[in-house]
Amino acid sequence: MRWRMDPDITRYMNTDPKLTLEGQKLWFARISADPDVRYWIVEVDGEAAGVINLTGLMKEDGILGWAYYIGEKRLRSMKLALSLEMSLYDYIFDVLDKEALVGDIFTLNKGVIQLHLLCGSEILEEKKHHVCKGNVWYDVTFMRMTKERWGQIRNKKNYEKISFGL
Repeated sequence: MRWRMDPDITRYMNTDPKLTLEGQKLWFARISADPDVRYWIVEVDGEAAGVINLTGLMKEDGILGWAYYIGEKRLRSMKLALSLEMSLYDYIFDVLDKEALVGDIFTLNKGVIQLHLLCGSEILEEKKHHVCKGNVWYDVTFMRMTKERWGQIRNKKNYEKISFGL
């Protein structure tokens, strides 16, 4: 809850929530029972560091959405980000046998866009003035990794494998 309300996190997200413990308990119960989504706590050396999630698990087209953030600033690293993203690709395409993973990023978040490009994702499009938050309009960049593309480039990538348990 603290991470999700941190201005360093929310400045790149569609909303700036004011969460309550009771509201979080309801949200957690809802997502725990929803077969269309999956959430994980990201751990670094046994310490909770962030959150990663998938959406669209029940869609027949095999295209999933995703998002993540590392809320504990001292645990953020390029190595973690690369390993997390590319290990998620392995999970999506090898374990879940899905076709594509898509995400949207505020265009001003250049570092994350570059990270996704480094991992092999492609830019699909940029939508101008796509999200309004706090009376400010933000451009959003949409990106994608496909099963086919990951199969072509995976062996050229060097990353530490991260396990996505259920």
